[in-house]
Amino acid sequence: MEYRKLGGTDVNVSLIGLGTMTWGEQNTETDAHAQLNAALDAGINLIDAAEMYPVPPRPETQGRTEAYIGTWLAANPGAREKIVLATKIAGPARQPHNPRHIRGEANQFDRKNLTEAVDTSLARLQTDYVDLYQLHWPDRSTMTFGRANYPWIKDEYTVPIEETLTVLGDLVKAGKIRYVGVSNETPWGVAQFLQAADKLGLPRIVSIQNPYSLVNRTFETGLSEFTHKENVGLLAYSPLAFGWLSGKYEGGARPAGARITLFERFARYSKPQTIKAVSGYVELARRHGLSPAQLALAFVNSRPFTTSTLIGATSLEQLRENIGSLDVKLSDEILAEIDALHEAQPSPAP
Repeated sequence: MEYRKLGGTDVNVSLIGLGTMTWGEQNTETDAHAQLNAALDAGINLIDAAEMYPVPPRPETQGRTEAYIGTWLAANPGAREKIVLATKIAGPARQPHNPRHIRGEANQFDRKNLTEAVDTSLARLQTDYVDLYQLHWPDRSTMTFGRANYPWIKDEYTVPIEETLTVLGDLVKAGKIRYVGVSNETPWGVAQFLQAADKLGLPRIVSIQNPYSLVNRTFETGLSEFTHKENVGLLAYSPLAFGWLSGKYEGGARPAGARITLFERFARYSKPQTIKAVSGYVELARRHGLSPAQLALAFVNSRPFTTSTLIGATSLEQLRENIGSLDVKLSDEILAEIDALHEAQPSPAP
C-alpha cells in the first residue's frame, strides 16, 4: 500500500480509501465487517462514511453505514487506532434529490446542526472522535451533483463560512474531530474557507472530496491548483463513475444487483455522450490487456493532486480488484491515449 499525507497534517492515509455508501442498502452488516477486515489486511487505513449513508438516502436506512462501522469497532479492540475515520454532515436540501429527512429543511451548517450531527455520528460510530469531518455539500446552491450551470438565486440565505468554521474549530478544541474537510466544493468555496482560516486563526481545510474520474476531470481546471499551492488534497469519489468505467454496463448490460440496475435515480453517468466516452476507455484498457476498472483507478491514483482514491465495492472480489490497481502503472503511451480521448470528449459527466 502507498500512503500520502492528508493535507498539511502529519497523518498518512492510504492511496486507496474505503468508501462505504452501499453498507445498509446493497451490503449487510456482515458484508461491511468483512470489507473492513479485508481492507485493513491490505493496508487501507482511510475509511470514509457519512451520516446520510447508505445511498440512495432513505429515512428508514439513514445512519446504518456509521452504525455498521461502530459495531465493527466495538468488536475489534485496537482497530480504532489503526484507521483514519472520516465522516460527513449532510447539507441543506437545496436540490430535489438532497435528503429532507435529516434535521428537516433548516439543516444548515450552524452551531446547532453541526453539534447535533457530530454527536449523533460519534454515537453511531462508537468512538470519541472523528479524524476527518467533512461538509458533504455546500450550504449554498452550487454546481454540484451534475448540475450543469451555476444557479443564480437572489437573496438566498446561507450560513457564513466564518461562522461554520468557527463551530468546527470549537469541535476540534473539544476533541470531537481532528481535521476539517469539504466535499462537492467549488474553487470559490475552497478559497473562502482558506481565507477565513488564515484571517481568524481557525482550522484550515485539509481535503476536498469531489468526484474525479476519466469521465469527470473538472477538478483539474480550478481545484487542482489549491492542492498544489495550498496543500489541500483530493479525496476522489466515484473514480469508476458508479461502476460504468468497469465495463460491466457495456452494450446495455444490467448485471443483477448492480447499482444502475437497482436504482434509476443514478443517472449522473448515464447520458449518451458519457456512455460513448466510457466505451472508448473500456476499449483502450482491453486493447492493452488491462482490467477497465484497474485502468480507471490507476489513472486517478497517478495524479499528483490525489491524496486517496475512494473505492466503493459491493463484494470482496471487487474490493480486491480495486486494490490491485496499485500495481498498475500506466505507460506514457496509454496516458497519451487517455488524453486524446479526453480531448475528443472532455469531462462528459461533470
